[in-house]
Amino acid sequence: MRKRVFNNIWLNRYIYMMVVPVLIYMVLFKYLPMYFLRASLYDFKLLKGFEGSKFVGLKWFERMLSSPELWRYIRNTLTLNSLSLLICFPMPMIFALLLNEVRNKPYKKIVQTVSYMPHFISTVVLVSMINNILSPSLGTLAKIYKLLGKTPINFLSNPDYFYGINIVSGVWQTVGWNAIIYISAISSIDQTLYEAARIDGANRWKQTLYITIPGVLPTFVLLLIMQIGQMLNCVFDKIYLLQNTLNLQVSEMLPTYIYKVGIESQKYGLATAGGLFNSVLSVILVLIANSISKKVSEISLF
Repeated sequence: MRKRVFNNIWLNRYIYMMVVPVLIYMVLFKYLPMYFLRASLYDFKLLKGFEGSKFVGLKWFERMLSSPELWRYIRNTLTLNSLSLLICFPMPMIFALLLNEVRNKPYKKIVQTVSYMPHFISTVVLVSMINNILSPSLGTLAKIYKLLGKTPINFLSNPDYFYGINIVSGVWQTVGWNAIIYISAISSIDQTLYEAARIDGANRWKQTLYITIPGVLPTFVLLLIMQIGQMLNCVFDKIYLLQNTLNLQVSEMLPTYIYKVGIESQKYGLATAGGLFNSVLSVILVLIANSISKKVSEISLF
């Protein structure tokens, strides 16, 4: 038995070698940091370590949960992520379905390539682009408003536009890249189903409705469950870079709050407690979503 296992590993050694970098990443950045979760129970000093830091028990959890602003930050995070779930999340599947109907292969490849490109733009560059477009003094939109004889709107400082800016920029940056998994799911659908449907007189809309969509639905549901687990997280760097004193009422999210009170103030115990609180709630959300999905659609992660 052992010899068979070793033979299998040797025969597939190149595949296992490809897995090694992923395992190293998971150990270093996912599992190793768990050792420092106990910092949430200490007034942790980075240079002194656990031995030189004072044990404070649940002090940081009590302080965080008693903060009058905490629930506003949670509400802001849930609001942004709920809008993202309703608008951004379905877009890649819709894009993949539309792309599947394109019969001109060169044009299809060009569209795919162009849609992938924004994914490789760093968040810092993306925010700079947003500032260049929406700046009330030198932005592209401001110049258009002035040409039309209208007063430019300060989109970046108006809280009413903050969620919209995030959603639109998020769709633009992620829709093409996130569509890859749906394109892959569509390509795995048995082509004989389409042939049988065409023989029965089904047009392209009915083929999409009764073959393509059911074919990608399991992928959609599984990704939805995982996305629900991220409801208390956000694209931290984009949120942080778009923040200013005028939009802080809606732009302060749970992760940015944890960063400011924990890392910037060097209260590492509080930051760890906030991160642990966030992670526990995320796990609970995944379990609830998975349970509901299992009962409703019989599709689940586990």
